[in-house]
Amino acid sequence: MNDAPLFGKILIANRGEIALRILRACKELGIATVAVHSTADSDAMHVRLADESVCIGPPPARDSYLNIPQLLAACEITGADAVHPGYGFLSENARFAEILEAHNIAFIGPSAEHIRTMGDKIEAKRTAVKLGIPVVPGSEGAVPNEIAARKIAAEIGYPVLVKAKAGGGGRGMKVVRGPDEMASAFATARAEAMASFGDDSLYMEKYLEKPRHIEVQVFGDGRHNAVHLGERDCSLQRRHQKVWEESPSPAITAEQRATIGGIVSQAIAELGYSGAGTIEFLYEDGEFYFIEMNTRLQVEHPVTEAITGIDLVNEQIRIAAGQGLSFTQGDVTFEGHAIECRINAEDPRTFAASPGRIANYHPPGGLGVRVDSAVYQGYRIPPFYDSLIGKLIVHGRNREECMNRLRRALDEFVIDGIKTTIPLFRDLVVDPDIKDGRYDIHWLEKKLASGLPSA
Repeated sequence: MNDAPLFGKILIANRGEIALRILRACKELGIATVAVHSTADSDAMHVRLADESVCIGPPPARDSYLNIPQLLAACEITGADAVHPGYGFLSENARFAEILEAHNIAFIGPSAEHIRTMGDKIEAKRTAVKLGIPVVPGSEGAVPNEIAARKIAAEIGYPVLVKAKAGGGGRGMKVVRGPDEMASAFATARAEAMASFGDDSLYMEKYLEKPRHIEVQVFGDGRHNAVHLGERDCSLQRRHQKVWEESPSPAITAEQRATIGGIVSQAIAELGYSGAGTIEFLYEDGEFYFIEMNTRLQVEHPVTEAITGIDLVNEQIRIAAGQGLSFTQGDVTFEGHAIECRINAEDPRTFAASPGRIANYHPPGGLGVRVDSAVYQGYRIPPFYDSLIGKLIVHGRNREECMNRLRRALDEFVIDGIKTTIPLFRDLVVDPDIKDGRYDIHWLEKKLASGLPSA
């Protein structure tokens, strides 16, 4: 770590709980903050607490939080010398990073080159192979047509997964269990990919029947030094969206953690990567298979902070300012167990969005309990954005203590006036499979189909 100065003022190009999370880190580092907001978010908590705020447009995200000219104007008006994009919105937009650099404004994240490389699913897989990261067997590049898809499927064996090259969130993704399903699946995935991403390119991978979703948190300093901060188990998912994350994974041994962590940190160092990143894997029968890299902070970063004691946002800012990593791999220790539940403003049975005014709000507290949320009593949740309104993060000396603490915290959590997914987590925390750590990426959807009490 060197003595390069930190930024004077950071513009937070996001909203909700992540904007507030970044603001808190800036305040602890003595850095002035600028909150940007749409007209729907004028009473948001991060807007109230920031040193300055700028309205950047009407409610639709394309006219405000995705409006690069407005964000750039806000930087110029306020004199911000850096932008933290959070997650979502423009956090993995290489063009945004390039535009900021052209205006001498730091982007708190990796280079545009690395964002672009890892944002292309096919190029990311090629890069992973070059760097020695294990990958899922599949096509080497885009699959041009159904005939080629059938040939590749015959080589790697059914079932296979047809996926959008520019995909995410489960869109443009289809499981094909046999040759008779290929025509329909390929055509549907291509149509979904074009509709969602403006790119109908598809690639294929071997479909794993009962994998877990394991991701490894990494940090690089841009000077070919890198570390890993262990893994997070994100296997509890609904429609490919993470619901519950924990660290360490109930399925991973300390030896496996050290091995896969060493592989990815070495790869990130070789890449010359700068800032926070997450290497995501499917894990089955003791083997890890790379699926993608996220070149940003993750929603679930607090569980890593809980077991390592390292402030990931603080570290992002320091690295972007040129100070380098503040710790070595030898400094990283893993203490206890942590679980995060994503609290969404959704009906726990139908998962339909539930915007509206919060009549009563009482977050849980006590030892080992953290709530990352920007809501407050009387706050009106707008209908224009993602339904995530908070995250409950619980830490204990071991998984059993963590689960007991989580159950207690969920019982204390009160959010009235809207529907939330808190009842879902009250069911999950007492389920025998969850208590024993016996679940995979398909478990939750199967359980919901068979009928959890909340469902």
